[in-house]
Amino acid sequence: MENFVSMKSLSKSELLHLIKRSDEVANGTSQQQNQTKPLFVANLFFEPSTRTKMSFEVAEKNLGMHVLDFHAETSSTLKGESVYDTAKTFESIGADALVIRHPEKGQVSHIAESINIPVINAGDGAGEHPTQSLLDLYTMYQEFGSFNDLDVLIVGDIAHSRVAKSNAYALQTLGANVYLSSKADWQDETLDFPYIDLDEGIKQCDVAMFLRIQLERHEKKESIESTDYLKRYGLTVERERKMRKHAIIMHPAPVNRDVEIASELVECKRSRIFKQMENGVYTRMAVLEACLKKEEPSYGTHYHTVFTPARASIS
Repeated sequence: MENFVSMKSLSKSELLHLIKRSDEVANGTSQQQNQTKPLFVANLFFEPSTRTKMSFEVAEKNLGMHVLDFHAETSSTLKGESVYDTAKTFESIGADALVIRHPEKGQVSHIAESINIPVINAGDGAGEHPTQSLLDLYTMYQEFGSFNDLDVLIVGDIAHSRVAKSNAYALQTLGANVYLSSKADWQDETLDFPYIDLDEGIKQCDVAMFLRIQLERHEKKESIESTDYLKRYGLTVERERKMRKHAIIMHPAPVNRDVEIASELVECKRSRIFKQMENGVYTRMAVLEACLKKEEPSYGTHYHTVFTPARASIS
C-alpha cells in the first residue's frame, strides 16, 4: 500500500486485511518485522486535533518510529510556504512518511500524488477521514464479526462530515446496509444512500453512529439550541430505550454532550465511543505498517462470523 488517502478506493480484501491486522495488534499476536534503519514519520496537522494526532503519535512510537512533530502556528507556513513545499521539505530531510490533516478537501490526495513517500490522510476538510473510518470498522467487527447485512445508521451533520463519507463508502464495500438521517439542509445528495426518519431507524439499526455538528465548516453560520437539537436529531434516553437489544452507539468524537447524545448515554453499556478511541491506536499501527513496512497481505482466511444478530433491513 503506497498511500492511505480514501476509503472509496480500497477493495473489500484490502479493508478486511487492515481490520484483521488491527485485531492482531490489539491482541498482541502480530509479528513485528525487524527494521534495519530507523523510520521517521512527520505529523503535519494544519487543523486542531486531539484523538487523531495523539493516537498516531502513540501508534508511531509503539512501532519504534521517530516522530517529526510539526506545529502550523510556529512553522514557515506563516511566512507563506505552501502545503506542498512543507511536505517536500520533510521528504527532503528524510521523512519516510507523512500523516497530514488539512482543512481543505482534496489537499491530502493532491500531496500524495506529488511526492514520493507514503501519505496518510488524517482528515481533509469535509472530504474523508479514512483512519477514523478504519477504527470504526474495527469496532463494529469486534462487536459483530461480520458486515454482511449489518444495518448502520449514521445521524447528524452529513453534508459537512468526512467521517460519514468514509464510513458510508467502506461499509458499502464490506456488504453493510448504510442509512442516513439528518435535518434537511444538512443532507449530502452526492451520497447515494437512503435518508430515513431517525425514530424509525433507531428501532431497527445494529449500529447508531452520531456525528458532531461541524459548525466550523458551515458557510451559513447558525445558532444551535442544544436542547432542541437533541430532542429532534440526537440520541435521547427515550430513543436509546427503543434500540435493539444488541445495538451499539458510536460517535467519532469529540462529543458535544447533551447536543448529539444525552450525556448519560456517552458511557452507557451500549456505548463504544471510548472503545473507538482505544482502537484508533491499533488501526493506525496497522496502516503505518502497511504503508511503511511493505507487508504482503494474505486475504480472505481471517474473515469469519462470530455473531450474527437476528435483524431485518431498515425500510
